[in-house]
Amino acid sequence: MNESFVDETGQTVSLKDPWTAAFLAWLLPGLGHWYQGRREKAVLFFACILGTFLYGCYLGGSSQLGYARVVYYSFRPGDTRLYYLCQVGVGLPALPALVQAMRVRQGKPALWNNFMAPPRLGSDDRDPPTLDRLNYELHSYFDLGSLFTAVAGLLNILVIFDAWGGPVFPEPKRPADPGDRNRSPGSAEDESRSA
Repeated sequence: MNESFVDETGQTVSLKDPWTAAFLAWLLPGLGHWYQGRREKAVLFFACILGTFLYGCYLGGSSQLGYARVVYYSFRPGDTRLYYLCQVGVGLPALPALVQAMRVRQGKPALWNNFMAPPRLGSDDRDPPTLDRLNYELHSYFDLGSLFTAVAGLLNILVIFDAWGGPVFPEPKRPADPGDRNRSPGSAEDESRSA
């Protein structure tokens, strides 16, 4: 299936396979557009969405606590991380959180200095840190980082839709009804309607 459209400059753009483009756009923001040959959009989406996601990861971590602590998968009692449902919209960059969650659930230590690892449940100061300790030490940056990464994932959902369905253009103006062109303003027909 190879759909195409004519853009506003008059160039024909092939959307190639929309399902492949959508999957690639989820995998890495902009990759679906790159596959379709829409290079400028691909670079724009890649830079903006991954920039937002990475900035959120930077805000939500530190060298002592581990980086990207705001991106983690957890649906344990006492720690339901709904933000992750938005964050995973960014695709591959959010998937290490699933690996870390699986390791923690199996009782294994988290990898990469707790990068995207779920916080430990409890209230003491041992490592890895608890959610309370992350919020205390990162202050409002934990919430800001969570918000930035979630917004990046939600924005990528729009990018995925654009890769799948193509851009939306306004409908071209249709010529008026031929009978309307012959009628002059203020004609007898117009006056009879207003009476």
